Amino acid sequence: MRRALDTCRTPEALCASAILVRMEAAPVTDETLMRRYVAGDVAAFEALYSRHESPLWRYLLRYGGQRAEAEELMQEVWFSVAREAAGFDPARKFTTWLYAIARHRAIDRHRIARRTDSLEKPEEWADPFSPSPPQEAEQAQQGQAILAALERLPPEQREVFVLQAESGLSVEEIAEVTGTSFETAKSRLRYARDKLKALLRDYA
Repeated sequence: MRRALDTCRTPEALCASAILVRMEAAPVTDETLMRRYVAGDVAAFEALYSRHESPLWRYLLRYGGQRAEAEELMQEVWFSVAREAAGFDPARKFTTWLYAIARHRAIDRHRIARRTDSLEKPEEWADPFSPSPPQEAEQAQQGQAILAALERLPPEQREVFVLQAESGLSVEEIAEVTGTSFETAKSRLRYARDKLKALLRDYA
């Protein structure tokens, strides 16, 4: 029996086996997970949440500056994802769709009640996923300097910079999320980077 199996291990068979292993090991795309969720696979939604929870949280936190507000927005965004899942276009990138929802929810909330003290409590800006211990005071100081510098950017520049930094969206995708042209998004991102470099020169 073993000899019969050995005769099947031709170069072609070994190559096909390797391809199958790679295919099985390839990560499932967000768009595939969305299709599975729409078909009734709840675990697919949990996988999407786990995959995007941290960057989306940081985006919402830095968009508004308040931890409590970011927590509420997180719930609203994921409720919207679940509610609108059936209308998701699989040909569209999931992250672009997700951050467009997040942006709209944040804008709606700010229109209803604008915060006036979003910069009065710098501790609210601390990244909950990367707390700095006391012995890393210098890193914490640098982190606060970065956040303070971000706040000094014009809102439209800060938005595109944070979108790219936290979500990894391309300039084309950022333009789609923000409803602007490619050139506008590109120029805002360039201006944001240039200003941040100037503001953070001491920490370079």
